[in-house]
Amino acid sequence: MISNILLAAGLVLVIEGLVYALAPSLVEQLLEALKEMSLQTRRNFGLVAVALGVGLVWLARILG
Repeated sequence: MISNILLAAGLVLVIEGLVYALAPSLVEQLLEALKEMSLQTRRNFGLVAVALGVGLVWLARILG
């Protein structure tokens, strides 16, 4: 269980690091776009991201 959590955290850090390393200006543009969105829209995006993440974890468990 702990190894799965560490694996997931490591993969998140790798993906986040790649985004910042390969497209730092895109990150700035995305942050500006987020600033212009309403709080409710950002909250909805977060909930959708959580739902997709849970779905991917569930799918990985079933296939693996």
